Amino acid sequence: MIINLEQINEIIASAYWPFVRISAMLMIAPVYAASSFPVRIRIVLAVLVTAALYPVIEPVKGVDPISLQGILILGQQVIIGAAMGFFLQMAFQLLVIAGEAIAMAMGLGFARMMDPQNGVQVPVVAQYFIIIATLLFLSMNGHLLLLQMVIQSFEILPVSSVGMSRDGIWQVVAWGSQMFVGAVLVAIPAVTALLMSNLAMGVITRAAPQLNIFAVGFPLMLLLGFILLMLSLPSMLPQFSNQIMHAFDAAHAAISAGHN
Repeated sequence: MIINLEQINEIIASAYWPFVRISAMLMIAPVYAASSFPVRIRIVLAVLVTAALYPVIEPVKGVDPISLQGILILGQQVIIGAAMGFFLQMAFQLLVIAGEAIAMAMGLGFARMMDPQNGVQVPVVAQYFIIIATLLFLSMNGHLLLLQMVIQSFEILPVSSVGMSRDGIWQVVAWGSQMFVGAVLVAIPAVTALLMSNLAMGVITRAAPQLNIFAVGFPLMLLLGFILLMLSLPSMLPQFSNQIMHAFDAAHAAISAGHN
């Protein structure tokens, strides 16, 4: 059995480009992209998924991986994988925005802690939302749906120099507005109630100027904020679940637009 250099390049390229797409998705997608998720396990997972897909992925023939066309294909795979993870990441970031709005309204804007998901400091309320969202995402088998989505992407958009179209990329950009809409839907009940409480405290201060508003109002707003968080949690979970499913649908639509 004789294997020439062209066949070796074809074998390497058939595994290399799918590995890049899968790795790009894992680097951006929630849970997998968390700083607490070991990089070695992420690489091993990408290798295992690539090895499982290798027999069924149609190879790209006649393209050298280190040629200009090969680099173009490499860039397309990075864009496709990152776009799929970006949809889900924005669905998680809406909770960070909502948590920051609630924290500022209840007086906890100064209280921050490290977010293991993104490796940055966020308000404690946002961190509370992120932990609940991660548990809910895992309970929905979202981590498995992510892998299923990247596997199906090779059927919809095979490895080639033709990647996502302009319509698909614009869908990724347009999804950013959905992040702010979802944040408003999550935060508006608690923020509205806290705003009314601030107005009530202002009226009390005008009626009784000798009352120390800082000594009374700050603990009261904290207590009211925690009560509102507890009461608004049942309505937040369905909204987040809907946003996650919409993110999967939007990612699929963006890839399909690239195929068309």
